[in-house]
Amino acid sequence: MSDWRLKRIYEPAEPGNGTRVLVDRLWPRGITKDKARIDLWLKDLSPSDALRKRFHGHPEDWEAFRSAYAEELLGAAAQAAVAQLRALPTPVTLLYAAKDEQKNNALALKLWLEETA
Repeated sequence: MSDWRLKRIYEPAEPGNGTRVLVDRLWPRGITKDKARIDLWLKDLSPSDALRKRFHGHPEDWEAFRSAYAEELLGAAAQAAVAQLRALPTPVTLLYAAKDEQKNNALALKLWLEETA
């Protein structure tokens, strides 16, 4: 599948989003579950707390983050979530709360999904 899309969860849902999947470990601040309009929340696809905190403090280490995150995605719980994600009808929109739209866990996940397809 190559129809992975990205969107900040704070942006309104649109009909073309397809299946909306939250890929953050923590629920985004200031948004209700009704307003988020998610179809699935796959916490096991998010980076570990330690990795998330390390990257938050050093966003310039994007490649190191992507590499460490790719290793975490090979774990059993993450692989089960990946299988669930890959089985969804397309398109799939990966939702995230990060302010940085160029360097965030959802983008790293999307790139990893495309590389391992």
